[in-house]
Amino acid sequence: MHKTLVPYPSVTQLSKTDIAYATQDPALAPFYHLAPLPGSFSTAIASRANVPVDRDLLTRVLKNQYEGLPNTAGVHEQLIALGRPDTFTVTTAHQPSLLLGPLYFIYKAITTINLAATVQKSTGKQIVPVFVLGSEDHDLEELNHIRIFNKTLRWEPGLTGPVGLMPSTTLAPVLEELRPILGESAQAQALWSMLQESYSRFDTFAEATQALLHACFGRFGLLVLNMNHPDLKRRFIPVMRDDLTAHTANKLVNETIGQLHTLGFKGQAAPRTINLFYLLPGQRERIVEADGQYRVLNTGLTFTKTAILEELDLHPERFSPNVVLRPLYQELILPNLAYVGGGGELAYWLERRSLFGHFNIPYPILIRRNSVLWFDKDSIKRSLKFEFPRHRYFEDTEALIRAYIDSHADAEINLQAEIDALRKIYDHLAQKAHSIDPTLENAVRADEVKTVGHLQQWESRLVRAEKQKHEVVLNQLRSLKEKLFPGGGLQERTDNFIPYYLKYGEDFFDALKATLDPFDTGFLVLEDIGE
Repeated sequence: MHKTLVPYPSVTQLSKTDIAYATQDPALAPFYHLAPLPGSFSTAIASRANVPVDRDLLTRVLKNQYEGLPNTAGVHEQLIALGRPDTFTVTTAHQPSLLLGPLYFIYKAITTINLAATVQKSTGKQIVPVFVLGSEDHDLEELNHIRIFNKTLRWEPGLTGPVGLMPSTTLAPVLEELRPILGESAQAQALWSMLQESYSRFDTFAEATQALLHACFGRFGLLVLNMNHPDLKRRFIPVMRDDLTAHTANKLVNETIGQLHTLGFKGQAAPRTINLFYLLPGQRERIVEADGQYRVLNTGLTFTKTAILEELDLHPERFSPNVVLRPLYQELILPNLAYVGGGGELAYWLERRSLFGHFNIPYPILIRRNSVLWFDKDSIKRSLKFEFPRHRYFEDTEALIRAYIDSHADAEINLQAEIDALRKIYDHLAQKAHSIDPTLENAVRADEVKTVGHLQQWESRLVRAEKQKHEVVLNQLRSLKEKLFPGGGLQERTDNFIPYYLKYGEDFFDALKATLDPFDTGFLVLEDIGE
């Protein structure tokens, strides 16, 4: 495996905030606590050790959720370790996604696993990697489809409400459609067995996703936690009560978003007055308040202030934090040091530091997950004729085509030198015209625009002629770019892991684990150069 790092500022597909945090722009320093560097973790441990968590509760919930899963030695040891006060976690999170969603779902998990190992080695503390499943998410359209071999598979359960609670039996049509796509190779049979085991043995989509993550990464010691649990939510009652009554999150997060706007950074996840949903069978609906009455949208439920606080105390499991409060919930439950996320996720974490301070919940180190552009052997072979360095493939397709044409044309087709020379002639002419009659200068400049335009048109004609001569090769370049950047977007946001598993088996995960470094400072280009 050959690894190249492309500096984040060279990746035009990334947001301004993502690049700024990844490159440690000083403008963002007020919005986080510790820099994402190995040396920050000793400080984080010292701070976190002073804020106890209910380890008995945490381990009890995890052990209950792991009943029925294969007893992997690494996971068993991690569960025991979490009960000790000198054990800490590093965490990532994502909603359960169909067949583990796009590739970045995998990269998040492996970045977190490798971060735990790196921090454990440097600090001497037991560090447990945890993947939190956002099983209460109800945005089905975000997670119900995957792309495999240019074909889209879509899960249509015909249900509403939290996706994690939807029956895993509703996935049967997707699996039936997938089976012939996999083929009959040894890797295909192993994968099919793993998918069947995960999706047929467990009742809900969240449980099935946990089982699949465990099958893929349990041997690396990754723990998967579903936080939609009544006992865990009981610990979060004080924050939810505040959100219902004092609306602190709305005030503080909006203030921070305003500060970020002033610095030129866009807001990521704006808060509402109330940042809680109410859970009913098949429903997850927003709670709103007006004139002292709390109403659950799209239902007939209303509460007085006294009634809704009583409901919260009696049934905290019926309340579901949105994206604004979810980070606090997670950090309250786990003895966590760092959160691993993509650029968009870290952008909304940056909006919440003051909220953590208000509730005296430790703010984690924010680690940007590894991003990967994967060149398989076919892509490497196809790229040889173009001779572009790997970082150039992040450029627009038309820019690459023009670069190829410029370097392979039979004659010079770039007329910029001629245009620059022409402008100098017109500058000299304009000076003469102005000295004779100032009103003539505008006429000279108008003629300049017209003449330069003619040269630009000729350049376009020369380029079109060269494109026609190289049409076959340029179509190959377009095809390669589409494979690396499907639909013009990042490969990791579109492709699923299954085609890679079919080619490499478990070695795909092993290769990623051996190559990804959570402290890398650029976008990874990985090339399969093996025999």
